[in-house]
Amino acid sequence: MDSGPKTEPTEDAPAPVPAEVSDFLTHLAKERDVSPNTVKAYRRDLAELCEFLGGYYGTGSWSWQGVDRLAMRGFLARLARRGLSKRSMTRTLSAVRSFYRWMHRNELVEANPARAVGAPRLERYLPGYLDRAQIDLLFQTAEVRAWEGHFVDVRNLAILELFYSTGMRLSELQGLSRSDMDLVSQQVKVRGKGRKERIVPIGDAATLALRNYEAKRDELIRSIGAPADRMAVFLSRTGRRIGVRAVQKAVTGFLREIDEEAGLSVHSLRHTFATHLLDAGADLRAVQELLGHASISTTQIYTHTSVERLKKVYQKSHPRA
Repeated sequence: MDSGPKTEPTEDAPAPVPAEVSDFLTHLAKERDVSPNTVKAYRRDLAELCEFLGGYYGTGSWSWQGVDRLAMRGFLARLARRGLSKRSMTRTLSAVRSFYRWMHRNELVEANPARAVGAPRLERYLPGYLDRAQIDLLFQTAEVRAWEGHFVDVRNLAILELFYSTGMRLSELQGLSRSDMDLVSQQVKVRGKGRKERIVPIGDAATLALRNYEAKRDELIRSIGAPADRMAVFLSRTGRRIGVRAVQKAVTGFLREIDEEAGLSVHSLRHTFATHLLDAGADLRAVQELLGHASISTTQIYTHTSVERLKKVYQKSHPRA
């Protein structure tokens, strides 16, 4: 690899990427079964690295083997100048490290220069969540609307109940198929990041809401006929699988009614699910499995949320706090 990396055009990106990058992305998609969104993100990150290296070395004859720690630091500095968050920079560095590990295993390079560069220190933050009173108000509001029996209102209640009952991500709920749901045993098969599957229990309230929604969904499918999507769990009024934005709009509409200033999002229901479980004494490892976190450290942020809540209770209640 004395000459610069050869490039080949792709249909997935407007600009060509080096052949090594293309092979790596194929490895992710075909051999590691990484999700299409992750592959797309890696392509974007590595394409930006290639663009930077071309300008950094000022010549077309650079090689992957010749890239050093200073070049990697320069790349991170460029990302910082662009205003990328520390979290985005860390994700990009992770993509570069993974790419170099793959090249090292395939004997394309002798060392991984990205390993010598430290990732930006991430700020730990306390995710937004709803307290018990807010959750009660949320479901009271949704239930009142669902009592009218309109398809959208019954569906939206089922969506809210399932989010809070399982803690699943937006993309996971939107992608559910009917074969994933078993209301008799009250459990659902969830396909998470990296297409990893997990089984999550469904509570009684969510099960009831889902059964009521199923009846409305079946009515809609009968009225629409063949064009209706008979596989998806959640449908739009047109009978097609509901889109991510439609779910966001429905949920955030309810959340704004509960607390307009809090900036709560769909993901806040996932945070709420985890926080309430830990507040009630649930085991951290069990919550990790329910959330589908690869690392326990990701789940531990919710213990910080619980500790902060306890501090507030202590400061408010203790005579000498």
